Amino acid sequence: MTTETVVRTSSSTARGHGFRLGRTAVTMILLVAPCVVLLLLINAYPLVVAASQSVREGTLIVTGNFVGLGNYAEVLTSSRFWSATRFTVIFTIVGVFGSWLIGLGLALLLRTKIPGGTVFKVLLMLPWVVPIVVSSTAWNWLVATPTSPIPSLAAQLGFGEVNFLADPTLAAVTVCFFKVWVSFPFMMLMTSAALAAVDPTVYEAAGIDGASRWQQFVHITLPLISRSTYISWILMTIFCVNDFPTIYLLTGGGPVDATSSLVVLAYRTVFQDLQTGPGVAIAFLMTLVLVIVSTALYRQIRKVDIA
Repeated sequence: MTTETVVRTSSSTARGHGFRLGRTAVTMILLVAPCVVLLLLINAYPLVVAASQSVREGTLIVTGNFVGLGNYAEVLTSSRFWSATRFTVIFTIVGVFGSWLIGLGLALLLRTKIPGGTVFKVLLMLPWVVPIVVSSTAWNWLVATPTSPIPSLAAQLGFGEVNFLADPTLAAVTVCFFKVWVSFPFMMLMTSAALAAVDPTVYEAAGIDGASRWQQFVHITLPLISRSTYISWILMTIFCVNDFPTIYLLTGGGPVDATSSLVVLAYRTVFQDLQTGPGVAIAFLMTLVLVIVSTALYRQIRKVDIA
């Protein structure tokens, strides 16, 4: 076989493979295209409409005139916005780290194989499994009025009349505590899954070297579950910032906007004050902050080295 024949054969083979790869790619594109179109219709179109509304002065029905960044300027100079921002930050920090600490502690406890651990774990999942409407109704029954069980108990213990949902400070504390209560099972599951992947021989080797329980926890457990921890922080941050039902069903954002988060403020601005532009602008500012925080935590995940 001559050199020219070999070259022609190789070229023909390459063209044949290229044709087959091209046909496969087209087939894959055709299979994926309906899903992409559906996602664009569900997500991209509403996003474009919302972006248009955020720079106009209309309502949900009437488009209104173009005002540029006027709605954003109005929002950023509003005291209600910064008050809601402050509460959202507090609510998120308490919700993320409070639920994580409790979830971590319970995950470590369940790892010790206590009697009835499986049943105990199922019971601990109830705050996460029970619908938020049921949970908020139960908490309202517990703390809403001076005659509710917990205020009555506080009065009997000598604390006087305690209005958990009428006092601004107590209402904020109650909402944050409620968020931790409904969120810690999720953190417990995430941490339990991460702990299950840790090789027990690592602790045996550390024990032989004389490491205490605390040293093993700080230098072995936390580093080895750090990736799962950062992921759970990202997810819980998104959950907290976007959490509307937990706050609205318990306090409605009151009293006097003490528990009004950004998502509650956006809802009130659009559907109660009928100011669509500023309300959607608040939502876009929330999204921007979430993207920044999530990106920072994601970069931290990539830096983690568990080798």
